[in-house]
Amino acid sequence: MSNSADSPGTGSSAARRGGFRPVRVLTVAVFALAGLIFITSFQTAKGTNIRTDASLLKLSDLIQERSRKNKELDDANAVLRGDVDALAGRDNGSTKADDDRLAALEKDAGTQKLSGEAITVTLNDAPPDATAKLPGYPEPQPDYLVIHQQDLQAVVNALWEGGARGIKVMDQRLISTSAVRCVGNTLILQGRVYSPPYKIQAVGDPEKLQQALAGSPAIQNYMVYVNVYGLGWKVTEDGTVTLPGYSGTLDLHYAQPVE
Repeated sequence: MSNSADSPGTGSSAARRGGFRPVRVLTVAVFALAGLIFITSFQTAKGTNIRTDASLLKLSDLIQERSRKNKELDDANAVLRGDVDALAGRDNGSTKADDDRLAALEKDAGTQKLSGEAITVTLNDAPPDATAKLPGYPEPQPDYLVIHQQDLQAVVNALWEGGARGIKVMDQRLISTSAVRCVGNTLILQGRVYSPPYKIQAVGDPEKLQQALAGSPAIQNYMVYVNVYGLGWKVTEDGTVTLPGYSGTLDLHYAQPVE
């Protein structure tokens, strides 16, 4: 064996003390690193559990929180809009014809409440363990068992086609600039997030509305998945209801080229 620090014949002081052992140095380094990790973890957590610290919200929690705040802003905006309308109605120099025209425009815009006979369409995901109920159909893929954006759009479009005078999706009134969009299996409508089941309520002639639903090719395709895989579909007549007026912003937001 070649000369080394722990060779008994070297005569070195290190050898007389038992030799220089790298294993001991490695052990000390491991414990030092463990201590550093512990201190860093403590400083990061600030005395809390990192896994359950409420400040480290998941993305879904952040989305839900933003959705809640958007609802609060919509409610506050509705109150302010009512105050503005009340102030504008005080001797503003307009004629009755002007007031009637303004009221008709507000009604068409969907910013005022609307009462009348209504129906509600409810869409829901299929059970996660669903199987094909009819012969000749393949076993479902996950995509077959959830409500998609085109399903919601098909219902809304059919109701407009059937003469709906106003439509509410979940708890929000639709207007001409409303966009029904889905991300994954959640609905994003006017800055707020919803999960199934999705409820769409329309004011109009119940018979004509249901005929429009039955005659829609897109909904006929959806009904295949209802019958085969168990997607949710329910239509109810609600009698006379009052839809809320749209309470969000009316400002248009659009992209602009970078100069």
